[in-house]
Amino acid sequence: MWRAIIIVKYKEGILDPEAKTIHHALGTLGYHVVTDLTTGKYFEVEIDGSLSRAEAEKVVQEISSKILSNPVVQRFTYELTEDKA
Repeated sequence: MWRAIIIVKYKEGILDPEAKTIHHALGTLGYHVVTDLTTGKYFEVEIDGSLSRAEAEKVVQEISSKILSNPVVQRFTYELTEDKA
């Protein structure tokens, strides 16, 4: 089985209102040492182990760009590992 960890974040320069709200709240609570903050989405996806690494990567890239993120304003990164357990 293949295991993909996918992280989706806003692209540089795109407004992240949730991060701004959290950053403001941290300042209000006295955490002035936090100078910046971004938010994102975290996904763990299991993929059939009969696929080759290249095929599994293609699936991860497709679902990340077509379903899990909005490519206009978001970017994604992923890590693909083979889970032999």
